[in-house]
Amino acid sequence: SSRPIDCMWQTCRLRWLNLQEYQSKKLMQDSGVAVQRFYVANTASDALDAAKRLNANEIVLKAQILAGGRGKGVFDSGLKGGVHLTKDPAVVGDLASKMLGFNLRTKQTSEEGVKVKTVMVAEALDISRETYFAILMDRSYNGPVMVGSPQGGVDIEEVAASNPELIFKEVIDIFEGVRDDQALRMAANLGFKGALQRQAADQIKRLYDLFLKVDATQVEVNPFGETPEGQVVCFDAKINFDDNAEFRQKDVFAMDDMSESDPIETEAAKWGLKYIGMDGNIACFVNGAGLAMATCDIIDLHGGKPANFLDLGGGVQERQVYEAFKLLSADSKVEAILVNIFGGIVNCAIIANGITKACRELELKVPLVVRLEGTNVHEAKRILTESGLPITAAENLDDAAVKAVAAIKK
Repeated sequence: SSRPIDCMWQTCRLRWLNLQEYQSKKLMQDSGVAVQRFYVANTASDALDAAKRLNANEIVLKAQILAGGRGKGVFDSGLKGGVHLTKDPAVVGDLASKMLGFNLRTKQTSEEGVKVKTVMVAEALDISRETYFAILMDRSYNGPVMVGSPQGGVDIEEVAASNPELIFKEVIDIFEGVRDDQALRMAANLGFKGALQRQAADQIKRLYDLFLKVDATQVEVNPFGETPEGQVVCFDAKINFDDNAEFRQKDVFAMDDMSESDPIETEAAKWGLKYIGMDGNIACFVNGAGLAMATCDIIDLHGGKPANFLDLGGGVQERQVYEAFKLLSADSKVEAILVNIFGGIVNCAIIANGITKACRELELKVPLVVRLEGTNVHEAKRILTESGLPITAAENLDDAAVKAVAAIKK
């Protein structure tokens, strides 16, 4: 699942828990939420067996990768489309053989695409009507809110902009939960009638149970639809999780598929660091996302291009500083490193000790510009000065950016 809320900075790619579609569906299924019958396969023969076991009128075969746009994607095997419908179970094995082990390229992947290791074989159901439903934590209400629209299957932001009267909200009392009258009212606003209204209300309450059970920050179902046979089904879902609840959601977080992540991001996460790769040649080593964005902007202002930024966060240890430098120095794009630390919670002396240790042990080959300000900064500057290392000190952020850009030009 991916965060629906836009980052302030459009190139921001923060690391959050991502689940494959079949994993989200399994969580929903375990909470009694109505989803399509499905199996998961890692080989073509398993996919064929799954198709036969489904015994469905129509089957949908879906490549499982974290990127969107799978339906219009292209495999390097030559197969077009990561989503295929068929009424003949016999062809599922052949289709799966052209998916598994091959790279799928979509509008959200790199040019190389992403290797498909798993496919989902599911019962294809007709949808007679599509609606949108979500439960999310909303700061403006200090708790969970249900959001729904009878106009589903499309970008909900477009609906909100063009037809705001079609967006319905219900604020949930965190202590009381979803009341029957709220669930029924939302179901009615979504356009469900008669017996379907009661069925949809039941699904809404089950989705809220799931929301609580897995410590979600959002459960978004689009489409939340009804079939010609009179069944309410959650056809697709995105679930976002509260990372702070990882300690009590071990089973959920153990499903995290790291294989599609940038290896540097994955290694950084092991040390409690947030790494975001970019296209330039000046590495930014900062504490705090806001400071990181300002650092990247001012480098760009002075004619440079940030290669990445690496955020130390708050309670930093010397070892983290060392590991951060190890990651940055291993990046072949990096031609200079700019350290920009504003020490509030962070002790600048710890940063300075980590920097000097890393410079010596890693035999840093690229220019290093350091700007430190805040807690214990005088001790930190003494450590750097007496180290005898070729570190360029900067008085402020503007000075640091100018010196980093100039270092590359030299």
